[in-house]
Amino acid sequence: MNDPKNPQATPPSYYQRHIFFCLNERSDGSECCARHQAQEAFDRCKSLVKAAGLAGPGQVRVNKAGCLDRCAAGPVAVVYPEAVWYSYVDMSDIDEIVESHLKNGRVVERLLTPPHLGR
Repeated sequence: MNDPKNPQATPPSYYQRHIFFCLNERSDGSECCARHQAQEAFDRCKSLVKAAGLAGPGQVRVNKAGCLDRCAAGPVAVVYPEAVWYSYVDMSDIDEIVESHLKNGRVVERLLTPPHLGR
């Protein structure tokens, strides 16, 4: 809904935060997030968000994504609206992203994807 006093104002987002997990799998054998437990990380994040009561409109949405073109940093996930990119190693990293960023709005600095890493 637009603010009548400020017609340029951006309407509020449907979700407070939206996290996308790259689940891309390359059939040619090249590096991809699917080879690094991306599906398991997605499943864990979705489960933790739901268990914490964070899921739903006005809160957090956990989504699958195809290739996010950051393969060299994989596996990766990105949180919007902040556009914060994470490279994670194991499920404890996912736990930390959920608790710190998705629940409390604090970026997990140690898991930030280096900005120069792309495909």
